[in-house]
Amino acid sequence: MLRAAALVEKLGIPTVSIIGSAFTKQAQVVSKGLGVPLAMGVYPGTPMVDSDAVLAQKVNEHLAPELLYGLTGKAPDQAPTEIEPLAGEIIMKASLDEIQEHFYQQMWSDGMPIVPPTRERVQAFLNYTDRSPSEVLAVVPQEGRQATIHAVAVTGVLSGCRPEYMPILIAAIEAMVDPHFRIQDCGSTPGWEPVVIVSGPIIKQLDFNHGQGMMRFGRQANTSVGRFIRMFLRNICGYRIPPGAGDKGSIGQSFLAAMAEDEECAKELGWTTFAQDKGFDLSDNVVTMHSVVSISSPMYSAGDQAQTHVQQWADIMGQSFTYWSHTGFKTGVWNPLIVAGPSVAKVVASQWSKAQVREYLYDHIKVTARQITHYARMTSTPTFSLEKLVADGILAPEYAMSDDPDRLLNVILHPDMVEILIAGDPGRNQSRAYMGNHIQGPPTSRKVVLPKHWPFA
Repeated sequence: MLRAAALVEKLGIPTVSIIGSAFTKQAQVVSKGLGVPLAMGVYPGTPMVDSDAVLAQKVNEHLAPELLYGLTGKAPDQAPTEIEPLAGEIIMKASLDEIQEHFYQQMWSDGMPIVPPTRERVQAFLNYTDRSPSEVLAVVPQEGRQATIHAVAVTGVLSGCRPEYMPILIAAIEAMVDPHFRIQDCGSTPGWEPVVIVSGPIIKQLDFNHGQGMMRFGRQANTSVGRFIRMFLRNICGYRIPPGAGDKGSIGQSFLAAMAEDEECAKELGWTTFAQDKGFDLSDNVVTMHSVVSISSPMYSAGDQAQTHVQQWADIMGQSFTYWSHTGFKTGVWNPLIVAGPSVAKVVASQWSKAQVREYLYDHIKVTARQITHYARMTSTPTFSLEKLVADGILAPEYAMSDDPDRLLNVILHPDMVEILIAGDPGRNQSRAYMGNHIQGPPTSRKVVLPKHWPFA
């Protein structure tokens, strides 16, 4: 809303944005990052849990006067700009403990120990790219800061990455600043988290774990690259929890270890790899960024028939993800990601293609029209209407072919939206599913560009 208001203000048209009182600090951060003073009308409290009478009272007594003043009164003053250290500037010389405390007090750390980004350490990262340190990948929200190659290197050091991870870090940020990914939504209230998916020969070269415990912290590549994403969002974008204000995740979740696929298993089974599904070659190194708003329980399945395993996936994904799928209905985008255990994938791939798996899940995960409407209205969409979404061209016509509230609807909007990756413990019959947050953080891929002198080939 504030970004739209800023565009209108620049055209010389006065605006005022309606903000819930819980969002005022985040709104101030966004306004500062946009560089435009914006008038705001504040609704006190949480309108979704107020009665009609209380809502009307708050609008009349609090919100309406502020809206009127915002459109007719004096424009708010521009907030003073804080002076930040320049790239490469030495900010302090101190003991390790003093540096840790200073970074924590400045909100430059995530609460865990950081690696001090000395010039020598940062340069070691820059040695693994042929790009200029001053190159600007994008100007990123919330705080309108430049995401430079140098900033990527500094954040990589802070996060405990190795210098040779630098090409992966750059590709990850390039994917996240793609407008398709919508990095501006990383601080939204669901508290979704981006996950890094690494593909290609670089998995082995840099020792990424794709086997047992692949999503545990412990392997440096998986852990530190995952932490890098959260540190970048925090320090460069400005998505901070209190005492910061840019991240409004109501409860949120921690950063996720980076994923890697067992590509040898995929090739042995005759399935395309995750990266090939994205249009890349087996020889390509690829980073895919994917939002995660929910994770299923462990999906154990048994037997020697593909349908038995995939039906188990359908049952568990339906139980885990149906509630939040109304967000996909509203936007027309919903990308569940299945991490299939190698032993399970072996059974399924011996009988079914990935396309058949996707079609089966599409056909067998259902929700009633009554349920999906109720879920949407309980969240934040009191006007949710399947008929209107069909009329607007967001949903297919079959979603409004009947007015029976108990009619069954496909939860997955199109089979091709299902993502499949092989990884995990080859000695167990476990898989897992990860739910993306509709148009916020859809799968976005970038090819990893290696420096001319890459020592791991």
